[in-house]
Amino acid sequence: MKIYTKKGDLGTTSIIGEHNIHKHNIRIEAYGTVDELNSYLGLLGSCPLNDFETRKQELIFIQNTLFEIGALLASKKNTNSIHLDSIQRVEAFIDQIEVKLKPLRSFILPGGNMWSSYAQISRSICRRAERRVTELNASSKLDINIVKFINRLSDYLFVLARYINHIDSVDEIKWNG
Repeated sequence: MKIYTKKGDLGTTSIIGEHNIHKHNIRIEAYGTVDELNSYLGLLGSCPLNDFETRKQELIFIQNTLFEIGALLASKKNTNSIHLDSIQRVEAFIDQIEVKLKPLRSFILPGGNMWSSYAQISRSICRRAERRVTELNASSKLDINIVKFINRLSDYLFVLARYINHIDSVDEIKWNG
């Protein structure tokens, strides 16, 4: 079986149950941005820093959940949902990381080391995914747990970026505005 089908050569694609959808359709944008985020999380999972193995397992859980979300977004008729416990797991991940960090006393700029920067890029892509998903939700009601999961995920990625700087002894850059 060949990987190329040539079906998208005219700027349209298909989703589960529907054909000839423009590739710039908000549904395609939404799951495409979730897919982009998932790819960046795959990159982030290759972080070689010590004390990062637990985070790698968290990222794999998140990637699997994002794959489920992508499948849900790629179908107008899908009645499956994201379970509340998936959101609660991400919240637990955040709580486990935050106890190791100094409390925030000011805004910080994205950056630090390369891996923290990848986490911040992932956070920004996550925010874009959230904008696309909420735009889709305005016209095609989605499982609200998708929105909640993606919102919580951006929080996770923020604290993960801080944690990476922490374990690599990199100072956070405070915003001086």
